[in-house]
Amino acid sequence: MDILKVNAALSNNVRLEIMKWLKEPAANFPPHVEVEGFDDGVCVKNIQLKTGLSQSTISHYLSVLQEAGLVIPTRHGKWTYYRRDEKNIKAYLTQLVLEL
Repeated sequence: MDILKVNAALSNNVRLEIMKWLKEPAANFPPHVEVEGFDDGVCVKNIQLKTGLSQSTISHYLSVLQEAGLVIPTRHGKWTYYRRDEKNIKAYLTQLVLEL
């Protein structure tokens, strides 16, 4: 886990908000039409609609979060869903505490 990469990913307010929303997707997003429940995460389109930003900006933000190890993508047909990688988030927090 690269602490600096994670810190950089979380230094953007929108990316930080996305991480907060993904922590409780059912409370922050409408139910999915394509898949049932939030086991695979939230569709990029729903994240884009909530932020009001362009699809390309949200895709870039999610790529940054994925490269930092904070989210996991899952494809369903033409749609990509993102969920938090709780294992990596826990590892990041543990490493951060140990290094401070």
